[in-house]
Amino acid sequence: MNKTRSSALAGGSKDHLPAAVGIGLRAPHIAEFQTLRPRVPFIEVHAENHVCGGPMRRVLHHLRDDYPISLHCVGLSIGSAEGIDQSHLRRVAALAAEIEPFLVSDHLSVASLGGLYSNDLIPIPYVEESLALAARHVESIQDALGRQILIENPSRYVEFAHADMEEGDFLAELARRTGCGVLCDVNNIYVTARNFGRDAFAEFGKFPAEAVKEIHIAGHATEVDAAGTVLVDTHDRRACADVVRLFAAARARFGAVPSLLEWDNDLPDLDVLLDEALRVATGMTNEARYAFA
Repeated sequence: MNKTRSSALAGGSKDHLPAAVGIGLRAPHIAEFQTLRPRVPFIEVHAENHVCGGPMRRVLHHLRDDYPISLHCVGLSIGSAEGIDQSHLRRVAALAAEIEPFLVSDHLSVASLGGLYSNDLIPIPYVEESLALAARHVESIQDALGRQILIENPSRYVEFAHADMEEGDFLAELARRTGCGVLCDVNNIYVTARNFGRDAFAEFGKFPAEAVKEIHIAGHATEVDAAGTVLVDTHDRRACADVVRLFAAARARFGAVPSLLEWDNDLPDLDVLLDEALRVATGMTNEARYAFA
């Protein structure tokens, strides 16, 4: 990537950032994406898919000259009482140094227990002890990366018996203590709020606007059984109308920060993914497909 452009994107200024919505680039779409070179403002890749090198990593070198790259992690386990896996952190830091992403992010959650990585991101209690632990881990990660990391709010399905603060307050204090940024995932806000019988727009209003540097949007599933109804953050379909409206409110409140469409499971054709990016970027709440021009 051009050094001047990379430096500007990494600097956090909101003035230059695009109004369009980026996409998560996953392996099944890479060949077609390289051929078509669609007009998207940036692409996001999962760090864990690339830390071991190989053909996938070489692809990033072909793409980074034309597309800013956001590096999204799922395995740093920022909330883990067992500490950060330093070998994994070194691999992520090496990838970031090589690819020069304009953003690096991970989740406010636990990803591993007893040396085993979970398929799901495990939320943490919003208490002072967890905050102090997460702050130490974020500082360690940022020291290793030599740059700011963004911390994403996770989807939650059960509540802890005790909490000292709301999620937005927790993230605001984490950003104040460490200098990290916040990745606001509006689908996760919606899923969590609905699961706990709260108002998603009220929960979104508690997020620290000055710390938010990126927004994510995705689809979710509604699971119904004898125990009741629960929303699950599946990333396997279009975003529902309420989430699109919440996304529009987030963009209005947080300004021109990068916005990304996530679709990780049951991947559609690339043209459907691009249609969805255009739909949410323009605030269209129906499910129709629109040509990406």
